Amino acid sequence: MTYIAKPQLHHPTLKTNQVGYTRRDYEGKISTLCAGCGHDSISAAIIQACWELDIEPHRVAKLSGIGCSSKTPDYFLGASHGFNTVHGRMPSVLTGANLANRGLLYLGVSGDGDSASIGLGQFAHAMRRGVRMVYIVENNGVYGLTKGQFSATADRGSKSKKGVLNSDSAIDLVGMALQLGATYVARSFSGDKAQLVPLIKGAIGHGGAAFIDVISPCVAFNNHAGSTKSYDYVREHNEAVSRIDFITPRTEITTDYPAGEVVDVPQHDGTVLRLRKLHEGYDPTDRLAAMNHVQLHQARGEVVTGLLYLDPEASDLHQALNTSATPLNALGREQLCPGAAMLDKLNASLR
Repeated sequence: MTYIAKPQLHHPTLKTNQVGYTRRDYEGKISTLCAGCGHDSISAAIIQACWELDIEPHRVAKLSGIGCSSKTPDYFLGASHGFNTVHGRMPSVLTGANLANRGLLYLGVSGDGDSASIGLGQFAHAMRRGVRMVYIVENNGVYGLTKGQFSATADRGSKSKKGVLNSDSAIDLVGMALQLGATYVARSFSGDKAQLVPLIKGAIGHGGAAFIDVISPCVAFNNHAGSTKSYDYVREHNEAVSRIDFITPRTEITTDYPAGEVVDVPQHDGTVLRLRKLHEGYDPTDRLAAMNHVQLHQARGEVVTGLLYLDPEASDLHQALNTSATPLNALGREQLCPGAAMLDKLNASLR
């Protein structure tokens, strides 16, 4: 329960990273989600990625909206800055925080109801503006807090727990992110930590808008036969574009894929993502090819996972607006209020 504090004592042999933190230091409160919920696996992947990257927790700002997914920031990085916004409004609040203080690492956690319905417009503008952030959607295809109604990402023809067929077309957030200009686009599965952790690490190091759609089964309302967001369905229909080890919710399975072409893709911060491709000719830096690849396999009922698109020369909103290299919240009075003469000069330039 979130009101129960975790023990502060650490075993003296726990390994620390380069900044002196153990993995436990990146945890949050005790989760109140259902046992087996995929969202908890995503929280564990975020914890692992931040620990391995030697990120100081107080340098992170985590924001969310409303829903099961938006509760999860309480369960990781307990020493970080956090803000729980209203339904669907996480992207605009994060944009404002980012413009005010560009010195923090921004994690936006949302869900399919939060981002694909009431927050769809907010999602679209955050992607097209290139807000530097890690935008993670924990996608289970249902409204878990209100007893399992279909969300906007539920596939047409999928079946609810009560046997009702969904007659509406699904909104594909990956396809939208690609079309709107996101410069880092990936999809993963909450049951595949070996794939998800590197994708989160790559997104953190990216210099622009990074979007990860994570299929995260709802064990209470959407983990049955007929669901396209269940553990079994994703395991059987996973079509990866990168070499991964697949993990089921019951047992760990290590899959050795055939060797493919290795591609090194440098990122804005100097890090390099090494991809071992499973599909000959697939180019992760070709936006149009990524869109076609996703649509082709989606028509076959397959879930494409891995790093789908990366722009190694990505820019962000600060570059577009030519903002100060010093965070705005760190500027002094003289810089923020340069006087009447400067204001007159600015007004004259706009006439």
